[in-house]
Amino acid sequence: MAGRGTPATALLTKGGVAHVLHTYEHGSGQAYGPEAAEKLGLDPERVFKTLVADVDGQLTVAVVPVTASLDLKALAAAVGGKRARMAEVVAAERVTGYVAGGISPLGQRRRLPTVIDASAGDFDTVFCSAGRRGLEMELAPADLASLANAEFAPIAT
Repeated sequence: MAGRGTPATALLTKGGVAHVLHTYEHGSGQAYGPEAAEKLGLDPERVFKTLVADVDGQLTVAVVPVTASLDLKALAAAVGGKRARMAEVVAAERVTGYVAGGISPLGQRRRLPTVIDASAGDFDTVFCSAGRRGLEMELAPADLASLANAEFAPIAT
C-alpha cells in the first residue's frame, strides 16, 4: 500500500477494521460516485458519497448513496439543528483535509458530526471514498459508523 495511504486508510489499519481497498482510473467526466460504481462494477446503491453541509453554523458530514440526494432538512433534524445548506467546497476541503471528489468520512483533519443514511444498513458492506479520487474503501456499515462516530438516519431522497 506504499504511496496509496491516506488518513482514512491509516485509521482503518490502526483500528484493525476489516476492509478492502478498490482503485479505479478517475477521469471519465461523470460525477465521482457514479463513476466509481461504474468502473468498479458495483450496485450504485452500495456506493456512498461524502458531503459536507453547514447546519446552523456547524459543519456536518452526510454520507448518502450516490443514487440519491441529501435531504438537508432531514440532516438538520438528525443532528438537532434547524437549517442546513451545503458547505462551500473550499470550507469542506479545508476542514476535512481532502479534495472534493475524494472526501472520506474517515480520517478528517477535524472530526465533524457525521450522519450516514439509514439505507447503508441494507448491505453487508458499503463503499465510500478512502480519501483520494479513484480510491474506494469497502467496509461494514457498522464499522464505518463506529470509526466516524456517526449515527444512522434517513437523510437521503
